[in-house]
Amino acid sequence: MKQGIHPNYKKVIFVDAQSGFSFLSGSTLSSSETMKWEDGNEYPVVKVDVSSDTHPFYTGRQKFSDVGGRVDRFKKKYNLK
Repeated sequence: MKQGIHPNYKKVIFVDAQSGFSFLSGSTLSSSETMKWEDGNEYPVVKVDVSSDTHPFYTGRQKFSDVGGRVDRFKKKYNLK
């Protein structure tokens, strides 16, 4: 491989912002925030919005952030019952 053209690949801790679930993986992402992992080493921390711990496909349950659907919003907008 040519030197100096590839991004720096290293171990990074990904932390789910909703549940606090964390996992160690390799990535080219970097962060100024670090955290000590179970093996005793410090790694950069990248916060993610969704991981396998909170995604409905993996959990089997749907979490709704928006209470009203399209029909409810339409009815509310035009004062329909």
